[in-house]
Order: sequence, then C-alpha cells, then structure tokens
Amino acid sequence: MRVIFVTGLSGSGKSVVIKLLEDVSYYCIDNLPLMFVLDVIAFLRKMGHDKVALSIDVRSGSDIGDLPKVIEQLKSQGIDPRILFLEANTETIVKRFAEARRPHPLADEKRTINECITWERNILSGLAEHAHHVGTSDLGPNALRAWVREFIDLDQTKLALFFQSFGFKNGIPRDADFVFDVRALPNPFYDSKLRPLTGKDAAVIAFMESLPEAQRMLRDIEHFLVRWLPDFVRDNRRSLTIAIGCTGGQHRSVYFCEQLAARFSKTQQVQVRHRGLYRDYASPL
Repeated sequence: MRVIFVTGLSGSGKSVVIKLLEDVSYYCIDNLPLMFVLDVIAFLRKMGHDKVALSIDVRSGSDIGDLPKVIEQLKSQGIDPRILFLEANTETIVKRFAEARRPHPLADEKRTINECITWERNILSGLAEHAHHVGTSDLGPNALRAWVREFIDLDQTKLALFFQSFGFKNGIPRDADFVFDVRALPNPFYDSKLRPLTGKDAAVIAFMESLPEAQRMLRDIEHFLVRWLPDFVRDNRRSLTIAIGCTGGQHRSVYFCEQLAARFSKTQQVQVRHRGLYRDYASPL
C-alpha cells in the first residue's frame, strides 16, 4: 500500500495535486485531522485500497508536527508513505489569495496575510527534512501535475536526483538542496540566432560544448556530486534537488541540467525540471 501525504503552505497548489492523484486512481481525502490518519488508513487497507492520498495542513493544528511519527508507524506496517511538501514565495501566495478572493486559513482580524504566511512556515518547518519539496512559485497547473507524476513513479528505496534549471532574475528555488551558478560563462542570449532557442537545442549545445570553461565547470559539478552522493545515501536521504542557475533560465542552466542528468541517469534515478521554461505557461493554482 502506498500513502502520499500532500502538505505545505496554503496557496501553494495542494488542491491541484490532490485532484491529479484522484485522476490517477488514488483514494483522496482532503484536510484529514492527523489523529485519525492511522485508523483511516487501516480501514482503507482492509477495504482493498492500495493507493491513498491525504491532504494534511495547518488546519490540523499543532498535531501536524507528529506527522514524522505517523510515517514511521506506517513504515513498520509495510506501507510505503511519502510526504510531498509544496511551497511558494510569499509574494506569489499573497497574489493567489487575492485572485481567489478567499482568506488564509490562519487569518483573523488581527493578522495580515504576510503574518499568516510567516506563522504557517514556522508551524510546518519541522516537516522539511522528511519531505520531498516542490516550489510552485513559477509553475502553472500543467507543470505541477507533470512533476507530481514523476514523483509518484519514483522508487523510494533509492536516491532520486532532481536537476532543476532556473533564472536568477526570478529568484533561487526554495526547494533546492544545492545551487550552482553558471552565469560566469558566455551567454548564448547575446547571439541573435541562439536567443530564441533553449539549452536543449542542438545549436546551443554545440555553442556550450565549444567553450572549454563550460566543460571544465560541468566536470567540476559532476565530480562534486559524485564525491558527496554516497554520504547522502548513508544519511538515508531519498531525494536531492540540484539547482543550476543562469540569468534567465533558458540556455546555460538548461544545458547543464540536461548534461548532468544524462551522466547520472546511468547510476541514479534522475528527473529534470526546467523552471524557466515553464514561466510563460504559469497561471494561478
């Protein structure tokens, strides 16, 4: 039996994820108080359900801090539990609540929306090390659904590497474990023929391969990861997000992520995410 806990900040896209999981045959429950989780899962297991998704958030109150203990109890029962933690920057969340015209779950007459978001981050901070993070600030619903599909297909007994390209002009991804900056390299953007292309196109790939400094940096990042991955495996980490950033997230960072993913896919579970290439399709979650 697999149980996915969907949690994270209000306004980060949890409802989109729950709907997607329901579409792919998960039995979904929204806003289930944590104290009932073990009993509900036992009942659903008895009824023959082998894929369950539960949305758990601050509406569960202070009990949400006990979620890691629940996870351990489920593991002891031979169940495959996973935590998917969604987050977004404060500016994006404020905008989403304004567009949806609904109050934050922690709102009252004394707190501003920004204070509610800060308070919620503090309440949920203890879940960070137990969860797989997805930053949704720049994602539209379709991109988020695609990333979640990748997540549920992973083998949780093995380390998964997520290579994520991004543009520094739009901010560093909140879900990154490592951040590498490739802005020191020549930018294909300044070549009019390469400007409309991306780091996945042959002409940009040829341009990057012609730069000795780019190939040296690529090898250095690869060697760094090869050196340290065994330590994360020993620490029982199940996923690492390696973020590669350039100015706009279109050329250099995309090229680096694609190249690194190809090299590590021979020995690791690998997924590639290009945050900058999704921006044109972003819409409120």
